[in-house]
Amino acid sequence: MRLVIARCQVDYAGRLTAHLPMAKRLILVKSDGSVSIHADDRAYKPLNWMSPPCTLVELPAPAPQDDAVPGSEQLSALWEVRGRDGDTLQISLGEVFHDSSHELGVDPGLQKDGVEAHLQALLAEHPETFGSGWTLVRREHLTPIGPVDLLCRDAAGAYVAVEVKRRGDIDGVEQLTRYLELLRRDPLLGTVHGVFAAQQIKPQARTLALDRGISCVTVDYDVLRGMDNADERLF
Repeated sequence: MRLVIARCQVDYAGRLTAHLPMAKRLILVKSDGSVSIHADDRAYKPLNWMSPPCTLVELPAPAPQDDAVPGSEQLSALWEVRGRDGDTLQISLGEVFHDSSHELGVDPGLQKDGVEAHLQALLAEHPETFGSGWTLVRREHLTPIGPVDLLCRDAAGAYVAVEVKRRGDIDGVEQLTRYLELLRRDPLLGTVHGVFAAQQIKPQARTLALDRGISCVTVDYDVLRGMDNADERLF
């Protein structure tokens, strides 16, 4: 990755045109060819950028003009970034304050804790979370339109389809509804009940679920993982 801090002017030409007047900014040139221009705000979002595949051509700085406007900034370099569809990003560099390159190597990627797959695995290990006497039949039980996260049996032996989400919204309820319609056509399963399980369930989703006879269960990931021991609490 190349990091350049410089005063620069940026002009984009393509499906539309955009102009950034001369100012001090950070320019990132990544190994995949992408180029992005950042200000000292807006978190991660660049002011302008060119996504790969693209090519960066560094041109020599134009010679000073005799008729240049007094006080205008002398350019040190001119970069032209060319995209696949013919769009261009022209970066006119004035004073350069920093220019360095760094080899970052292959990134292992973001490893999230508490994602749906982890939550599903923990609930599969602890089906009693839904009630005493519950047992797991199968994870990722296949239906013609996709797998339902957990197929369980309650204390009475009835089958229950459980859909697991981190944040439960209406789309998740609709998804479980479609699974239930198909599962209930299987005479071997009989009447299949539904449980919508999530760390957070939106009020609209809860209302829709209850209207369709689907139970809602809010689960605590830390409790399932054994990090939050109620016996050790002071309050």
